Amino acid sequence: MKVHNTSVNLIFMLALSAIIFLCWFNLRCNAAATLRNETDMRALVEFKSYITEDYFATLDSWNSSSHFCHWPGVKCGLKHQRVTHLDLKGKRLAGSISPHIGNLSFLKSLDLSDNSFRGEIPQGVSHLFRLQNLNMSYNFLGGEMPRNLSQCSKLVTLALDHNSLVGQIPSELGSLSELTKLHLGSNNLSGSFPASFGNLTYLQELGLSYNQLKGELPDSVSANEKFDID
Repeated sequence: MKVHNTSVNLIFMLALSAIIFLCWFNLRCNAAATLRNETDMRALVEFKSYITEDYFATLDSWNSSSHFCHWPGVKCGLKHQRVTHLDLKGKRLAGSISPHIGNLSFLKSLDLSDNSFRGEIPQGVSHLFRLQNLNMSYNFLGGEMPRNLSQCSKLVTLALDHNSLVGQIPSELGSLSELTKLHLGSNNLSGSFPASFGNLTYLQELGLSYNQLKGELPDSVSANEKFDID
């Protein structure tokens, strides 16, 4: 009887230990998820703080009255509740783009086109290594194109046309091997066409007109009949 009681007590203690461990592990996971969600929320709040005009009051509801995944223009993934899409196209927003945009590490699509953003493209955009679509066209962005945009290695679409960007086109863009659409027209870009563009074998659309570019496109690009060159 004593041996039986000892076995029962041992099984009970092991089961209790397992339950305690699972509860502790679950709390740790929930705490980590909450912290990650806080990171996204703070990045969005910081983004809002850089906005000086909001004609349609789009961002008025970006507050604690609702979860940030339900804020206008924001879309989150179902599994982790992290921001995957930020679409504020044509919302008549003015201001500059917050450097904290780079903290939205699950972002796949960022569309800020057709607004009145000024200043430079934040270097933090290069931290968005999941980014597939980046559209900042039709704004008033200036400065040089960040060379480290090449770190967004999954980019399929890059549209920065109709801004006031200056300097040369970074040769590093040639490493964006999945790029199918590249629009840089109607800026103040200068210099020659990067030879690295010849590496963009999936490119279907290339817009470079209305800049101060000189020279000729690499033969591998100009001879490609698969896409439109503007």
